[in-house]
Amino acid sequence: MNAGHVTNLDEVLAARNLVGTAYHEFLRIPGLSAGVYVLPAGAEDLQRPHAQDEVYLVLHGRGTLRIGADDYPVTTGAIAFVPATTPHRFHSVTEELQVLVFFAPAETAEGAG
Repeated sequence: MNAGHVTNLDEVLAARNLVGTAYHEFLRIPGLSAGVYVLPAGAEDLQRPHAQDEVYLVLHGRGTLRIGADDYPVTTGAIAFVPATTPHRFHSVTEELQVLVFFAPAETAEGAG
C-alpha cells in the first residue's frame, strides 16, 4: 500500500528549474502520475498524444490549448481534460505557462513529451 504525502508546489517548481526540463514529474503510482509543465512565452510545445487520459490545471500564464481541431484560450485557473490518444498542444503562449499535469493511469515512457 502506498503512503500518502503532501508536496509543496514551490519545491516542485524549484526542482523542475534545477533539472532544466519543461516537464518534471513529482508523483508516480500505477494508477496516476503528476508533474509540472512550464512553457516560456513564445515557446513551441512539441508534445505528442499520450496513451493516458490527462488533466491540466493552469497555475499561471496565458496561451491557447489545441485539443483535436479545437482551440481553447487558457489562463490561470483553467482546467482542461484531454482524452487518451487525442492530439493536443499549447500554442500562442503570451505569458509563461505553469501547468499542473495529471495522467491516469501513470504516463508511460513512450508517451512522454
